[in-house]
Amino acid sequence: MNPPTGTAAQPRQTVEQAHTESSPLRFVTAASLFDGHDAAINIMRRLIQAQGAEVIHLGHNRSVEDVVRAALQEDADAIALSSYQGGHVEYFKYMIDMLRERGASHVRVFGGGGGTITPEEIAELHHYGVERIYHPNDGMHMGLVAMIEDVVRRTAGARESFKPGIGSRESGIGSAALPAIDDEIGIGRVLSAIEDGVYSETELATLRKEWVAGSSDSRFSIPHSRIPATPVVGITGTGGAGKSSVTDELLNRFLHCFPDMRIGVIAVDPTRRRTGGALLGDRIRVNSLRSRRVFMRSMATRRQHVATSAVLKDCIAFMKAVGYDLVIVETAGIGQSDSEIVDLVDFPIYVMTSEYGAASQLEKIDMLDYAELVVLNKFDRRGADDALRDVRKQWKRNRTAFAMKDEDVPVYPTIASQFNDPGTTWMFVNLCRLVAAKMRIGNGESAIAGARCDFNPTIDTSLKEPRATVLIPGQRVRYLAEIAEQGRAINRAIESQAEIADRAQSYYQVLSDLGDPVLPKALDLYDPDALLPPPPTQGTEGEDAGAASGAMYALRQRYNDAVQSLTRDALDLLREWPERRKSITDDVNQYQVRDRTIRVENYRESLSHQKIPKIAAPSYRGWGELLTFLGKENLPGSYPYTGGVYPYRRTGEDPIRMFAGEGTPERTNRRFHYLSLGQPAVRLSTAFDSVTLYGEDPAERPDIYGKIGNSGVNIATLDDMKKLYSGFDLCDPSTSVSMTINGPAPIILAMFMNTAIDQQVEKYLRADQARWDAARQQIDAMFAERPRPTYAGRLPDGNEGLGLGLLGVTGDQLVEPEVYARIKAQTLASVRGTVQADILKEDQAQNTCIFSTEFALRMMGDIQQYFVERKVRNFYSVSISGYHIAEAGANPISQLAFTLSNGFTIVEYYLARGMNIDDFAPNLSFFFSNGMDPEYTVIGRVARRIWARAMRERYGANERSQMMKYHIQTS
Repeated sequence: MNPPTGTAAQPRQTVEQAHTESSPLRFVTAASLFDGHDAAINIMRRLIQAQGAEVIHLGHNRSVEDVVRAALQEDADAIALSSYQGGHVEYFKYMIDMLRERGASHVRVFGGGGGTITPEEIAELHHYGVERIYHPNDGMHMGLVAMIEDVVRRTAGARESFKPGIGSRESGIGSAALPAIDDEIGIGRVLSAIEDGVYSETELATLRKEWVAGSSDSRFSIPHSRIPATPVVGITGTGGAGKSSVTDELLNRFLHCFPDMRIGVIAVDPTRRRTGGALLGDRIRVNSLRSRRVFMRSMATRRQHVATSAVLKDCIAFMKAVGYDLVIVETAGIGQSDSEIVDLVDFPIYVMTSEYGAASQLEKIDMLDYAELVVLNKFDRRGADDALRDVRKQWKRNRTAFAMKDEDVPVYPTIASQFNDPGTTWMFVNLCRLVAAKMRIGNGESAIAGARCDFNPTIDTSLKEPRATVLIPGQRVRYLAEIAEQGRAINRAIESQAEIADRAQSYYQVLSDLGDPVLPKALDLYDPDALLPPPPTQGTEGEDAGAASGAMYALRQRYNDAVQSLTRDALDLLREWPERRKSITDDVNQYQVRDRTIRVENYRESLSHQKIPKIAAPSYRGWGELLTFLGKENLPGSYPYTGGVYPYRRTGEDPIRMFAGEGTPERTNRRFHYLSLGQPAVRLSTAFDSVTLYGEDPAERPDIYGKIGNSGVNIATLDDMKKLYSGFDLCDPSTSVSMTINGPAPIILAMFMNTAIDQQVEKYLRADQARWDAARQQIDAMFAERPRPTYAGRLPDGNEGLGLGLLGVTGDQLVEPEVYARIKAQTLASVRGTVQADILKEDQAQNTCIFSTEFALRMMGDIQQYFVERKVRNFYSVSISGYHIAEAGANPISQLAFTLSNGFTIVEYYLARGMNIDDFAPNLSFFFSNGMDPEYTVIGRVARRIWARAMRERYGANERSQMMKYHIQTS
């Protein structure tokens, strides 16, 4: 970590860079390790790209090793990092050290982290060798564009100082240069020399011969017989078809099946015509790059209307000569008539999806004529089965192979985004078979005999087609649209009923003004006899009286018709309103909750001795206005709960939320006890550090070490969890715990529940001294030959050590199975709290996803199913979070839309698993942000109404399930 003795940072070495003045600058961009805040780096890399640079984007949560290896393989001029999660000093210094160790100190390093990197730390990092760390003040003074221009200018200036000697034999990039297969920086530089046109045509001609024919030059690390036998697989297809995912899955299987295999990958992306820049983003999808046996180089086309680079053929020849057992080339997205990859590779693969339009469009796709394999990816999409049939038919037509069975046609359905997809495995096996068959010499002997890979994998192929992971049944996939349509239909129905109510009131008022002698009570119907027309009368006066009487009867009939057109719910709401209004305007309101009578004062007296109502009763006189209010808002505590789920707000002071999380479990435990000392209720809110949030263990490696315990507590073991909550009885009714964690939430939650159970086991053992003494002897025996975990440092005031007695052991080791089962059941029924565990929000906004979304959602369902079966009712299994969606850029309206969508998605998935709506809906809670936008003042009202309507009308849920629970938090 330390710079060489006597200087803070070594001057940059005179390294011969393989670039010309006209070639674009190359940047590697990423967010640092355990950092999911990628909004800033995405903006920055777009601005860098707009300056005409080629940007190799790695995404978020990238270690120093990941970034430096990418910079070496990509022969990058600079690295641009964002770091918002702390640990930046260790991270950037470790990066500078690693670049120096690997001979790449010429690579400029830039960074930013908002206000998390202080001016003092910036000065320290500049002194150490970081080119520039940008502070928010720089952004305010310079502006974003000027800031990026400064990055580009500094990088270009550094590149120019390494120009002399390019292409000379002294530089090591002479006409016979061939780096060793482990020399990633050397391979990267030669690829740049080829790409940038450093070699003259004469030098290239010489190199091409040597790459193809081999050489006795000692710098060749492989025998001549190996060079031409390297197979080259070309992967092409339409943009968005999943080429990079297919590439990654193939790499994963090659590495698994052939432990000694070395693979070179070239990935091509298009150059933007307007700016000359390019986003080289394929590395972000390729997880297999963690293996040292894979080398990947990203290239821009540097020309228009094509999917390959002009120098791709030479680059492939060079990669083969280096000694890779396999070279994979991935092109940019192509159109129907593109097939140039066929002339460059041995095994062209065409990746497509079912979204190609009409079946006749298949006749226009050139690659269906030439591809050795066709991959129909994203096979979980609607219409994929039909597409598979049509593509196979078209392949047969193209080759007039009509007698071939469908299963023998080399068109393979895959879901490359799915772990261990059997369709991808079957495609991989058939690719290996083709390679082994084609790479043979005239006498039938394999040209790859004796190589590190024989392309004969041992792998399970009992399943040959993908198995789609269906979270929500097909007939219910329109659930969000249906909920929205239902909400609009309810509003229309309310408006229609309001119009009818207004008409009924108008008729009733006229009848009242006319002094109708048999006028019923408001909203009651006339007796049928009162609707019979009067007998005809003679004479002028009689005729006038008859006409008046006839009009009266007509009004009665119309009034009756209007009242009968009102629904039972509408009539009940209107009829009950006078009594309900009286209950909130009287001085005191009394109502029943179970067997208790609740008495509430309806008014508070101000300092000016004015009576201020707790609930402002609406003063609507019209039945239509009143019905609209009751249908869309209603009083607090009444459906649709727009004004609140309870009739009145809490009058007592809420318990203090005790938020803590910093450093070790012991340090955070002391903070919890400090905050809760003397409080009647314990409300522990736990923040975890970024290492824990990403499910990783603490380590001394600098890019990890700097983040341990930073802005949260580090928890890696069950004993850590026991120390964290020691001294708090987690089953006490006045104690609740919330945990802000998502990706590894199932594991952390399991640790928490076991901590609570072991606490109760400890209490059970301590209740009898003989039992406790026997348990201690048993524990001592377990640790006779190894140290026992302990609580580091002093116990804080208020911590009597509950939970520490079973450090290093679990309760089931110390008590009888039936005793443990009883204690466990009681604990699960008693423990109170919430775990955030909102993986959908993480996928959309926070990026602390450590499992696939489908698998993570399945684990969420497993937890809720467990809660239902074990009657865990006081602990909420998920806090559906809008706050983080707002942090990622959503406005109040889109925040609410995404959050409710996530909530309804969870509901639909849980229902699809067979759970009852009323068994889990009460355990769902929500979490919104707050701000100055006016929409924030009503975000809760809108959310409650949408939720309640959907719960009652769509899902048939009970009142408790209809009552949405949420809280608001500012940043």
